[in-house]
Amino acid sequence: MRNSLRFQILISIAWIALLCGGCSTAAAQAAARNSPDLKAAEEAYTARQWPRAEELYAALTRQSPDSARLWFRLGVAQRGNHHFDAALQSFARARNLGAGKGLLPSVVDYEVAETLAGSGDTDKALQQLKAAADGGFFQPDRLANDPEWEALRQKPEFVALARQVHHNAMPCDDPEFRQFDFWLGDWDVVSTQDGIPRGTSHIAREMDGCAVWENWSSAGSPYFGKSYNTYNAALRRWEQFWVDNMAGTMFFHGELKDGVMDYWTEDIPQPNGTPLRRHLQFFNLGPDKVRQFSQGSRDGGKTWAVEYDLTYNRHASTATGTR
Repeated sequence: MRNSLRFQILISIAWIALLCGGCSTAAAQAAARNSPDLKAAEEAYTARQWPRAEELYAALTRQSPDSARLWFRLGVAQRGNHHFDAALQSFARARNLGAGKGLLPSVVDYEVAETLAGSGDTDKALQQLKAAADGGFFQPDRLANDPEWEALRQKPEFVALARQVHHNAMPCDDPEFRQFDFWLGDWDVVSTQDGIPRGTSHIAREMDGCAVWENWSSAGSPYFGKSYNTYNAALRRWEQFWVDNMAGTMFFHGELKDGVMDYWTEDIPQPNGTPLRRHLQFFNLGPDKVRQFSQGSRDGGKTWAVEYDLTYNRHASTATGTR
């Protein structure tokens, strides 16, 4: 589900760039060849000179009636001039022409919703805004700043939809993605039993907070590895994928259980053919200490043997008492 949303976002970003004049398309090139007013229309649009922009884009759509981009911009200009019915018709043309060509329905749904809000049709505006939010619209700043929503911003329906649009834009702001934050930081790692240094690790939130990225280096050894940890919203579980410089890979899944990040693998065949199941746990021992404890079972979970037991001590320069 998240990958699908990300794909939609990328397409929408490309389309928005197109609308802003950042890309050259066949439609824009055709309009440029057929009308000397294209540059003037772009300038008027950017300057929000809506009467001039509407006049010029209306002429351009007559010259290039198959350009979704031109119809879209005409609709925006018409709305700016409070020509709401005409704007709705232009957005409908843009939707039909842009279908399957990079213009997401959610983008048009939002512009239609804003047009309805500007015209005072509150109920239909909220219905259309819901369609945009359900479709993946992801520009919360528009809801916060566009003046057409001024009269609706305090309504519970609008507040809920604004929250949904924010989630579309930043899905990893959800609290589940913060459950493993206790592991973030720079760590000096020792054996829990005898305190012997075993390595160092840098753990950081990456990809707009969607991943906890581990960077491990062993002490006195060339061995190192990295892992990505993320909350899988579709399966409602945490997942870790580990890879190292010895061609080792491991995939864990689990959950935060009683304050412990509790990870498991399936029974994975080892080089000697024996299956191995792993149980990996991270214990939050305070702001400056984490215990990482790994066990393995070769009999389907009937018996377990400790693989390693490590204590992560926050690096002195970043420990709580030295900040």
